[in-house]
Amino acid sequence: MSERRVSPVMTWTFAVLMLALAATCVWLGTWQLQRLGEKEALVAAVDARLDADPVPVPPAEQWAELDLEALNFQPVLLTGAFRYNQTVTVFTSLANARGPADGPGYWVVTPFLLAEGGTVFVNRGFVPQDYQEAAVTDGQGEDGQVTISGLLRPAEAAGMMTPGPNTSDRIEWVRDPQRLAEMVDPALAPFAPFYVDLPAGPAGELPQGGETVVEFPNNHLGYAYTWYGFAIVAVVMLAFWLARQRASGSG
Repeated sequence: MSERRVSPVMTWTFAVLMLALAATCVWLGTWQLQRLGEKEALVAAVDARLDADPVPVPPAEQWAELDLEALNFQPVLLTGAFRYNQTVTVFTSLANARGPADGPGYWVVTPFLLAEGGTVFVNRGFVPQDYQEAAVTDGQGEDGQVTISGLLRPAEAAGMMTPGPNTSDRIEWVRDPQRLAEMVDPALAPFAPFYVDLPAGPAGELPQGGETVVEFPNNHLGYAYTWYGFAIVAVVMLAFWLARQRASGSG
C-alpha cells in the first residue's frame, strides 16, 4: 500500500513553519554572538579599570545621576571617618577565598562618613560565623579622619526569597545601601547608592579584605553554536521530509 500523500497546502505550511523556525534560530545565534562581543568588551573595560589609579569617590551631589555599571570595580579614594559603632554584618558563604578564612560567615560593613558630606558603606572584609558578634560589638570607636581606597560596587539586589533584616543582631543578607541605611543612624544620611570593597590587609587579619569576586559568566559562544545547530537540524529535517513527499508522490 502506498503512503498517503500530504496536500500541497499542508506541505507549504510545514515548509514555511520549519523555515521560520530555522530563521529564528539563526537570529538567536547571531544575537548571542553580539552578546559575546559586548561581554568581551565589558571584561576588557573592567580589567583596565582594575589596573587604573584610584579616583576620588563621586561626591554626594552626583549620586542620583551616577551610571553605577560604568563605575563597577572602579578604584576610588575616600576621605572621612568610620563609624564603627554602626557596623552591620551581611551573611555570605565565601568560596575560593584569597585569605585563610572561608565558608559561612559575614561581610563586615561599616558606614564611612565622608569629609565633604554623605556616607558610603564600606565592606571591610569577611569574618567567619563565630566572629559575627565581635564584629558588631567590639567597635573601634570613632576614628579620626583617614583616607582609604577600595573598589566601587553597585548595590546587590534582594531576591523574592531574601529575608528581612535581623535588626537585633545587626545582620543583613545583601549588600544593598538602601537596606543597610535602615539599620544605622539616620543622621548619617545621605547614603551613597553604592558600597566600597576594601583591599586585603596584613595576612591573617580580620576582617579579611580583598575578597572581591571579579568574574562574568560568558557562555554566549556555546549558546550561539546551539542555536545555529538547531537551525541546521530544522533545514535538514525539512529537506528530508520534502524528499519523502516527492518520492511518495512519484511512486
